[in-house]
Amino acid sequence: MLLGLPLLGVVAAGMPVAPYLAFPPRTLYVDHPPFSWTVFWGLTVLIAAAIAPFVYRGVTGKQPSSGGPENRARAFPWWGWAGVAVCCGTWVLAWNRFPWLGPLQNHTFAPLWLGYILAVNGLVYRRTGRSPLTHHTRAYLSLFPISALFWWFFEYLNRFVQNWHYLGEPFDAWSYFWYATLPFSTVLPAVLATRAWIGSFSWPEAKFRGFLPVRVPRPRGLAWTVLALAGAGLACIGVLPNALFPLLWVSPLLILVSLETLFSGRHVFSPVTRGAWDGVVTAALAALVCGFFWELWNVYSQAKWVYSIPYVHRFQVFEMPILGYAGYLPFGLECVAVAELFLGRRERGFP
Repeated sequence: MLLGLPLLGVVAAGMPVAPYLAFPPRTLYVDHPPFSWTVFWGLTVLIAAAIAPFVYRGVTGKQPSSGGPENRARAFPWWGWAGVAVCCGTWVLAWNRFPWLGPLQNHTFAPLWLGYILAVNGLVYRRTGRSPLTHHTRAYLSLFPISALFWWFFEYLNRFVQNWHYLGEPFDAWSYFWYATLPFSTVLPAVLATRAWIGSFSWPEAKFRGFLPVRVPRPRGLAWTVLALAGAGLACIGVLPNALFPLLWVSPLLILVSLETLFSGRHVFSPVTRGAWDGVVTAALAALVCGFFWELWNVYSQAKWVYSIPYVHRFQVFEMPILGYAGYLPFGLECVAVAELFLGRRERGFP
């Protein structure tokens, strides 16, 4: 469904398939409409309505007890400091144009995020004495190849909407594949480590447990309906890219959750039936935190991406228009859902 429906939609519409399968992608073929205040404010209201209950709960909810894990802090590990050093050093290299760096100037993304991954795991270890890297080493390291496949899938979906494209020197297909795969492999480890760090605080559980239980009387019937609607939306994403581009982030999550409901009965939203929203909140916030650093480190890098978001491309924070950051919220849930799909559900905080 995830791979075939977008292509099926463009074939059914009589559109040429070749542009969507070209590799590496070089041609920009989607014409994006200009900024629209009507669409901007409409999406702003929808996003605000979706997150307002969580913001309100976060501000007014029960305060965490003073006996949380943050009061059992340990020394920051040496390998965490090594991650900080790698991250800061590579940041300097990414934002400058040292002649001696030469072709390596285009390859700063992966070491930046490897440093980040080490540093955030170090923060988790400092707070709890455990971290995904040190106590789930094999499972955590397996996230790297899974992450590469995961993000290549989103690169594929982006072919149908062209909301971002990359700048930098041209590559042949094989070079481009390896050039991109290594950075893509850091996405899931970064988000999952950040989620573990956020989950190490007591406030997510204190504020978002027992909050707004959502019970569905006929979950299988709803799953079939959502599956059909999300699938139809994904099939039309290439036909109506400027109207349906948000589905790039929403439809894969809905399809995965619907199928898990039908075949296993458990999914990333299962805890909300008893009002436990802390896992959802930490996943969304983790992707938002990573998104901030993705956009920050991207803005002055030599090999970078730029955005073309229809109707709302204004008020940019780094390269990303402000409303684009809302896409990181469902993306965080997709990261957790994929990690659980491949690794199973382990102790709290990982995956």
